[in-house]
Amino acid sequence: MSRETLAALPYLFDFWALPHQLPPDGDWRSWVILGGRGAGKTRAGSEWVRAMVEGAGPRDQGRARRVALVGETIDQAREVMVFGESGILACSPPDRRPDWIATRRLLIWPNGATAQLFSAHDPESLRGPQFDAAWCDELAKWKRAQETWDMLQFGLRLGDDPRACVTTTPRGTGALKDLLARESTAVTHAATEANRANLAAGFLDEVRRRYAGTRLGRQELDGVLLADAEGALWRSDALAALQDDRAPVFDRVVVAIDPPASGHRGSDDCGIVVVGVVTQGPPQDWRAWVIEDATVSAASPAVWAGAAVAAARRHGAERIVAEVNQGGAMVEAILRQIDPQLPYKPLRASRGKAARAEPVAALYEQGRVRHLRGLGALEDQMCLMTVRGFDGQGSPDRVDALVWALTEAMIEPALAWRSPRLRLL
Repeated sequence: MSRETLAALPYLFDFWALPHQLPPDGDWRSWVILGGRGAGKTRAGSEWVRAMVEGAGPRDQGRARRVALVGETIDQAREVMVFGESGILACSPPDRRPDWIATRRLLIWPNGATAQLFSAHDPESLRGPQFDAAWCDELAKWKRAQETWDMLQFGLRLGDDPRACVTTTPRGTGALKDLLARESTAVTHAATEANRANLAAGFLDEVRRRYAGTRLGRQELDGVLLADAEGALWRSDALAALQDDRAPVFDRVVVAIDPPASGHRGSDDCGIVVVGVVTQGPPQDWRAWVIEDATVSAASPAVWAGAAVAAARRHGAERIVAEVNQGGAMVEAILRQIDPQLPYKPLRASRGKAARAEPVAALYEQGRVRHLRGLGALEDQMCLMTVRGFDGQGSPDRVDALVWALTEAMIEPALAWRSPRLRLL
């Protein structure tokens, strides 16, 4: 390569970019880049702005002349989008680097293109200016996201094809969900892992160790948009606050099974959840920890029964309980083929799933249930269980098993404790 080519190579983003960092083909108005922390979203946004404003030569006009840069606050927009390590100034070659006019919150390129900073805390500041391109960073964090996005759309009216790029870690906000649902929106997605080569050594190992399998990890590392159903009995932010790394010594451990109606491929999962409880003092002082979600998918009865017995042995469970509305005596027979001395109790549902779940949700509201890390799939289902029923696809097998486990471990013993006659029995 020539000296000039070598000098230009670091700034040829098409050569270095990861697939999720390149604009998709097609006729889109908004491009949303969903990614985990450190997945390269900011670099993608900066390079997209460069591609829009730069021409073939330093003073040649590009596709866009007036750009809006919108961050959660002015400070964050300036420090991340403009001056950050992956910001516009750091990504620009010397002969095309824009000047920063601090008093006007403005970038001016050698070809005359401009980019102005705006804060999502002040949607009205977008009333009046007009643009042919916009870069919005961390839209899912904006407190006035819908107002700000709406005002930006009214100003995005210059040129033949005005477009916006949105870089954000996904959160289930109304504005982001509405944007993703639009036909004019294109989406690329990447987990933090995709950008491993550009991250500090040990960072991924540490955060994976701490957050793998949790809802927070799926959102912040995997870049997955997690949904809470309207009227859900559990909320994702509340569950995120319940995470523990360790559990105490338990007075009792229960394994609950929600068997599928059939064991063929494509049938419902078999929910298997393990709960441990500390029952010192009166019932209001009892505490429970959800230890493990051992659910198995589309498995034969022998497989899910083996998984349940293995979980019981792994955690030293005092009892296995299982819903038998559909399986009847078959469930016990299968379990006892594996362990004839199994401490087993059948349970029959007399109420609907939502009605059974509400008393368990009340235990969470009282702060009496904690979760060990790694229960992301279970927590996803919990956030889709509403007072009207399950708002997700299929059956809430994991939630059903959780409800049976906590009912057996906490609710039923508390009722017995409060009844003198039952306590004598």
